[in-house]
Amino acid sequence: MKRSEINKIIRDAELYLEEMNFYLPEWAYWSWETWKSKDKKELHEVLTKEMGWDVTDFGLNDFYNKGMLLFTIRNGSTPESGYAKPYCEKIIILENEQKCLYHFHWDKLEDIINRGKGILKLQLFNATAEEELDKDNPVIVYVDGIRKELPAGGILALNPGQSVTLPQRNYHSFWGDGKVLVGEVSKINDDHTDNRFLEAIPRFPEIVEDEPIYRPLISDYKSL
Repeated sequence: MKRSEINKIIRDAELYLEEMNFYLPEWAYWSWETWKSKDKKELHEVLTKEMGWDVTDFGLNDFYNKGMLLFTIRNGSTPESGYAKPYCEKIIILENEQKCLYHFHWDKLEDIINRGKGILKLQLFNATAEEELDKDNPVIVYVDGIRKELPAGGILALNPGQSVTLPQRNYHSFWGDGKVLVGEVSKINDDHTDNRFLEAIPRFPEIVEDEPIYRPLISDYKSL
């Protein structure tokens, strides 16, 4: 992805979040120069737990069809950091029909929440022992605590305010019917070791630096 494209996506996201009255931490709005001027010890948790902006097209160069913008608001800390925090929260913006591609997590249990605007649709499969799609057995999930049984590959539609709990090894793809603000509450998130995509695709895009950074992505922190 070009940095200019990423910058535009983040600018559009800031306007959308303002429209939705959803507010991010103050450091979400720091410039790259401000980030570079800060004491890295104070930012240790933000940097090491990769909290912040995350824009991906899964390396497919088709962001508005296959991609998403995320912001990790909080993520788990270990006792070595001074306290134990076993949870994560993200906010995600999905454009109309924009898809997050099939994947599951070995460790992370998560709630996916429709925070507003459109309808959030998820297609769900169990994973086989070989980590392929289980096309034979039904999928059991909980929608706001209510047990739901879907056929393999069934599509679950969540209205604004509804959420679904997805267990480990549950293949899911999701998209918006209309633009949707999506929340995620989960166990500690690790995008480097805990994502199993059905297709062999990268989680983070390669970036072409065609203009200066507007807001750093979590992948930019290594440059600090």
